[in-house]
Amino acid sequence: MVAQKRKGARTKLREYFLNNIGKILNSDELREVAGISEWARRIRELRNEEGLNILTHNDRSDLKPGQYILVTSKPLPAFERGISKETRAFVLDRNGFTCQMCGVAEGEPHPYDNNRKTRLHIGHIVDKSMGGMDEANNLRAICSLCNEGASNLTLNRPSTIKLIAQVRRASANDQLDILKWLIQKFPNQSRKI
Repeated sequence: MVAQKRKGARTKLREYFLNNIGKILNSDELREVAGISEWARRIRELRNEEGLNILTHNDRSDLKPGQYILVTSKPLPAFERGISKETRAFVLDRNGFTCQMCGVAEGEPHPYDNNRKTRLHIGHIVDKSMGGMDEANNLRAICSLCNEGASNLTLNRPSTIKLIAQVRRASANDQLDILKWLIQKFPNQSRKI
């Protein structure tokens, strides 16, 4: 008898999303499908490395935290994971095995959540989506809590007037892309306009 190969969490999640296109899925059911504690990381890999268009409350205002939806089976452009083990080890050593945002060390209780031990990740200083590379000078050690918020760090937000001025200066194609994104982000509100 030939032993059947067990499916990994990423494969299970991919299949589950593809079988539930357009359906809002919650974190409890996805955790159960994956069968591992790092299920959210597998979802990020599906989104970033395979291009699955999995949206969250950060992408659509009608989704609550912990809700996910795959809107189409057509993948978006994806990024390969390109950080070698050697580069990872170099960056961690260079950064003293501490988070470069909050200063906490690997394995310590996290100062912002004493129930969690600190886990370090390798994060991009300039994100790959903005042209950043997987090179040591563009990488830093960052803890999981800071990493969750790092993508939200920006300069001061522009005023409405400045933002509209920027959109007006953009090409017609870019303006249409912005409109599509806003309709996707605010589907209920866009129907009322």
